[in-house]
Amino acid sequence: MEFRSKIDKFFIVFISITLFIIMAVFLIPLIFDSEKTIIDVLIVLTLCIFSIAFILWTSFSIKYIFDTNTLLVKGGLFKTRIPYDDITKITETTEIFTGYRVLASKDGLEIFYKKGILGSVKISPLEKERFLTELKKRCPNIIEN
Repeated sequence: MEFRSKIDKFFIVFISITLFIIMAVFLIPLIFDSEKTIIDVLIVLTLCIFSIAFILWTSFSIKYIFDTNTLLVKGGLFKTRIPYDDITKITETTEIFTGYRVLASKDGLEIFYKKGILGSVKISPLEKERFLTELKKRCPNIIEN
């Protein structure tokens, strides 16, 4: 079973500002450099395009997949497999700037598990209630706050 991430307006504004800053960092030096060559322009534009594409791909390809024995949290190149036996607790959260997070909304869930580097992951499934129901089926001993 697969769930997509909820994407809210706050996240879109945040990503838009981030992309604007990245474009400014790459393009402003090109504008003011009087000794630039075509190779310089191509390299800078290529780096700019790849940076923007990577951020967009990582931000908008977020999925949460229930496998046979694990919950797969996936966003771009980043993947985390969380065994159902390791999940201890789940809470609601609105804090999206700290910790390990693979989400695109302020309306999220924090899943605590035993073997994680930071001990938890923050996610934001589009169908939150359906996601919670499925998680409780696979992790009957989970503590919910």
